[in-house]
Amino acid sequence: MQAFSEFLTSVIATHGLLAVFLLMTAESALIPIPSEVTMPFAGFLAGRGLINFPLAVVTGALGNLTGSLLAYWLGFVKGEDWVRLAIKNWGRWFLVKESDFDKGKLWLEKHGHPVVFFSRLLPIVRTYISLPAGIAKNSLLPFSFLTFTGSLIWSGILAYLGLQLGQNWTAVEPYFRKFQILIALLIIAAVFFYLRTHLRRHRYSA
Repeated sequence: MQAFSEFLTSVIATHGLLAVFLLMTAESALIPIPSEVTMPFAGFLAGRGLINFPLAVVTGALGNLTGSLLAYWLGFVKGEDWVRLAIKNWGRWFLVKESDFDKGKLWLEKHGHPVVFFSRLLPIVRTYISLPAGIAKNSLLPFSFLTFTGSLIWSGILAYLGLQLGQNWTAVEPYFRKFQILIALLIIAAVFFYLRTHLRRHRYSA
């Protein structure tokens, strides 16, 4: 993993925002490239003045959106039977499990569009939610908007931590891999509390 991280950082250092875009696209297109390496290092480079910080964050989110649209298109065109067969045959090369696909499919069926947003802050399902969304032929505009918004938040958090940590940016990766589920649950709880409070006030004022 260390050698792979060094390879990724050398690519980003050489090609800048283009590398950020391509690596984040690959991550969302089912290729196991960790955003926990790409975006913190981009933030570190921004701190050194080598790339622009806001552009790095937006570029990362656009990359995630592009890769997600590719995975969405795959599910939309090929359908569930083909996707399951592909996962069984080649999933091990892309670190994709059929159970991960089933989890994303179930969440999407139970909770609808909000899952697309919150999945961008969750491990594993963040990458694969686009497949069941395409299979279900979810509306493309809400899917794109929620994917970009969630990815923008995720990219911004990782890049900002890399910016603040400087040379110690590598500390972000293990921390986020361990605690990103907790972070996502806290965000979901905050949104639920806000909606509940807002609806209660609306009911009383009606």
